Amino acid sequence: MPATTSTKVHNFSAGPCILPPEVFQKAAQAVLDLDGSGLSILEISHRSKPFEAIMANARQLVKDLLDAPSHYETVFLGGGASMGFHLVPQNFMKPGGKGAYAHTGEWSKRAIKEAKIAGEAVVVASSEDKNFNYIPKGFAIPGEADYFHFTSNNTIYGTQYKQFPKSVVPMICDMSSDIFSRPVNVSDFALIYAGAQKNMGPAGATMYLFNPEALGKTGRTLSPMMDLANHAAKDSMYNTPPVFPVYVIMLTLEWMKSNGGVAGIRKRNTAKAELLYSTVDRLPIFQGTTAKEDRSDMNATFILKDAALEPAFDEMWKAAGISGIRGHRSVGGYRASMYNALPLESVMALTEVMEEFAKKNG
Repeated sequence: MPATTSTKVHNFSAGPCILPPEVFQKAAQAVLDLDGSGLSILEISHRSKPFEAIMANARQLVKDLLDAPSHYETVFLGGGASMGFHLVPQNFMKPGGKGAYAHTGEWSKRAIKEAKIAGEAVVVASSEDKNFNYIPKGFAIPGEADYFHFTSNNTIYGTQYKQFPKSVVPMICDMSSDIFSRPVNVSDFALIYAGAQKNMGPAGATMYLFNPEALGKTGRTLSPMMDLANHAAKDSMYNTPPVFPVYVIMLTLEWMKSNGGVAGIRKRNTAKAELLYSTVDRLPIFQGTTAKEDRSDMNATFILKDAALEPAFDEMWKAAGISGIRGHRSVGGYRASMYNALPLESVMALTEVMEEFAKKNG
């Protein structure tokens, strides 16, 4: 058969995410042969010394990159962040207790729904009144709550907390779509969790970074599969872990570390976001859809003021090798997801198309 070639597109998909080319290359080789072992990463035993080393390295890299306190634990579990929505009240809500929630979009809505299965979920802040186009501020967190939960970045609506709330109760955050994109004071949080498929690896694994001293206070009898302390005690291998996703996560975290760590990634992300948002604001044909002070560095949402121009715009960006910028089906418009591994050159390609389109149709 003749060899086939393909051109790498500019991937602005909201998830699964873009990953660095060198990570793809190493992962592809490992599927055939992991480090000369004669075994594929897809078939290697999770109890083997090579994979134990991979898991240990991935767990430690999370802590190193986020400068987490030494006693914090990291585990990788299946089920996505959606499993985390259920796991949070199981591990932190007392029977008859309540969790406090900020409601800023679809994912917080699902987290609140799961909390109501375990007990009371109190919404202490919401941006639903304006279709989630801003981040609520200045709200009070009840001191009698068992914990406070919020979503740091909202992929559908394109909003992001620029400053994290302060809480006297254990604070928990779903950072699925902006994990490792900026420095975080981990000690402020009892738990940070994130699905891998936005910023650190393929779908199939969720990272949980937590303070073990905040656990074991609910009085609940937990299923071992729902017990974060149990997973930490078993080195994140109480059951067979998602081997391949953890391996690719490790490679991606190594890439981040070699490229200036989280501080270096943040610098890249800031440059990408500033370029795209300045283009949206400068060209009258386009309009941003979120409050400017709450614009996400990860997911930039915008519209064409004249929706009748969308087919022509779609044709132009697709011809330029751009993929994945249509908005979520529930809101329409456009969404450019600029996750950690997306190069600045891809954002430049998009803004060049926007400039050209505006000249022709402005």
